[in-house]
Amino acid sequence: MRVKHIIFDLLEYLDEYSKENAGRTELLSTSDFISFLNIRHPQVSTQRNRISGGKNEAVFSPFASDKSATDISILVSLLFRHAKVYLKKALKDSRIQGPDEFSFLVTLLSHDTLSKKELIDIQVMEKTSGMEIINRLIKKGFAQQFQDENDRRSKIVQITEEGKKEIISVLPQMNLVSKIVAGNLTMQEQGILIHLMRKLDKFHNQIYMNEKDKDLETLLNKIKPVR
Repeated sequence: MRVKHIIFDLLEYLDEYSKENAGRTELLSTSDFISFLNIRHPQVSTQRNRISGGKNEAVFSPFASDKSATDISILVSLLFRHAKVYLKKALKDSRIQGPDEFSFLVTLLSHDTLSKKELIDIQVMEKTSGMEIINRLIKKGFAQQFQDENDRRSKIVQITEEGKKEIISVLPQMNLVSKIVAGNLTMQEQGILIHLMRKLDKFHNQIYMNEKDKDLETLLNKIKPVR
């Protein structure tokens, strides 16, 4: 069979994709796997060039170049700033003040209840800032809190009916924001970007949840060499 080697390659990629996404709770999708392949396949070609003495050997340095890493940091920061401008436009007629309040409410909308700590951790935010946002939402009547029956030291937070109505009222504008932020990327490019951003988010979330107090040198050592 002329395509047998392709099937074997696909099975290896599928196994790698499954291991990389072992921590995800949602079902893995074919489209996400295709995005994964789009990213991995050029690396295979590059490796062949290296083995044959090709001119792409510099790609296999222990870490990505400093310039590439710097560019990623700057571009992610700039994209976030652009998104904040659009979000402010979407919320200009709402009692929801800013993207943080919106994000907290959307998270509460998708959960029956959350402890304050759980809610703040999901938002990847400092405790003091997170508490201020929660208190504002409670004061506005968008959220309510009550004692955790299993832990007297903890408070449970829940979205109110008023909060649900406010969120629903701004969703059409937020949908427009999402389309604008995605910009001129094709559907294929969006899929690739989603896959890469999920991978980065998984990496950084593990640090936030388990190792955020460690120094930068220790965190840098967690990065696997580019192959």
